Amino acid sequence: MSDSNLPLLIPFIFLLAALFVPLAGSIRRWASQPLAVIACLASLGCSLAGLQRVFTSGTMRHYLAGWQPPIGIEFVFDPLAAIFCVLLTGVGALVLIYSGPIAVQEIMGKRIGFYSLAMLLLAGLTGMVVTGDLFNLYVFLEISALASYALVAIGDHRAPLSSFRYLTLGTVGACFYLMGLAFLFMTTGTLNMGEMARMLPLVNQQPQVVIGIVLILLGAGLKMALFPLHTWLPDAYTNASSPATALIAPIGTKVAVYMMIRVLIITGFPPIIAAISWVAAIGIIAGSILAISQTNLKRMLAYSSVANIGYIVLGVTLANPLAFIGAVLHILNHALMKAVLFMAAGGIFNKMGTLDISQLRGLPKKMPITTAAFLIAVFSMVGIPPTGGFFSKIYLIFGAIEASAWVFVAAILISTILNFFYFFRVIDFSFFKPYTKSDPAREQAGETMKMDEMSPSMLLTTLILSAAIVVVGVYNGELVDQFIARAVPGF
Repeated sequence: MSDSNLPLLIPFIFLLAALFVPLAGSIRRWASQPLAVIACLASLGCSLAGLQRVFTSGTMRHYLAGWQPPIGIEFVFDPLAAIFCVLLTGVGALVLIYSGPIAVQEIMGKRIGFYSLAMLLLAGLTGMVVTGDLFNLYVFLEISALASYALVAIGDHRAPLSSFRYLTLGTVGACFYLMGLAFLFMTTGTLNMGEMARMLPLVNQQPQVVIGIVLILLGAGLKMALFPLHTWLPDAYTNASSPATALIAPIGTKVAVYMMIRVLIITGFPPIIAAISWVAAIGIIAGSILAISQTNLKRMLAYSSVANIGYIVLGVTLANPLAFIGAVLHILNHALMKAVLFMAAGGIFNKMGTLDISQLRGLPKKMPITTAAFLIAVFSMVGIPPTGGFFSKIYLIFGAIEASAWVFVAAILISTILNFFYFFRVIDFSFFKPYTKSDPAREQAGETMKMDEMSPSMLLTTLILSAAIVVVGVYNGELVDQFIARAVPGF
């Protein structure tokens, strides 16, 4: 198979796996997870091969059935798409390996469905990244969305209602995107991203173009949970099963940001992005404040995600190189951080039976290695060097300074302080209020604080991702120079 087929092959592997995982699981129930992991590793291999090819020889293009635009559908694998594909498939593979033992306990009778839906989710997300056609992007968007709704529904007794709310708002977001796309198509006569980017500068003042851009960005905002369109996210992340949250939270909303980036590049960063910058800055503060008031660890992490989506969108909409680099770097960092935090939260729930922050006393004694991985992700979330989160925040701050946007600099700094406070609550209860035998609740349950770590596969994958947080921080300069700075040619 030639290199030009790689953009199509990456989502195709996942679609094929989504068909064969249920078949394999019906024969041997345990076979569904290994097959899903193999599919993810195969797509990761294709993504890495494509990454190397793109950064040495340039963008790859594949025309479906040989038909070139505007008649045919184009798949494009450029530097930005390559980075996102490696991120999606790499994090996805580690989360699927992690999910094996905990899926047996949390979703025992639904494992086959879970892994089949995970393949559909990754097919949709990678398809959105590699497509060069705006309507085809919508098709992959809905594939990933339908899989997400079903994955969220596989959780506790509140999960189906959370999934329904997610579905309702997600459908509204998809409708906004489709209506906006219709306005742009009526004006330009094309759905190909490259052709539309060439035509829009000639007609970008027309009312229907402005309306189309606004609707598309509104739809993307709903999909990525940009404040105040975030209301579906806290319940979805809190009530879904641990493996579902660990898979969706790190990568799901990031592809909606990718969609926004592509649309803004196509439309030439229209003036409306100034308003989006203010919305993002408000979201940074609001998400952080809401996180402080939470008592459930997963819910606190969910509101933290709302704030971090604000960081990323602010970097994109500031529309200068430093801020944009900070946004892409923070996408990478946030995916790694949230994967570690939610994977650790799943292990904690599995071993301690609670995610109530006030009941995490004795955590470092019971799960010292998990706690260490959790703390690395916390340090990165707060922005403590040499973790990756510190450097992406520095780029965002410098980007805001370059734009003379001092209010946005203040928003990032205030949010960083708030991050410290809500994560310190977890550290305070787990480290400084340790378990004692005089604790009536624990005594009655007969609980001891002997060391009881996650299973080896869960622990290993969590440690790999926590190590990646430090590696990204230490080598952030090389990562930016060699990859991220080249991800958007001509920016």
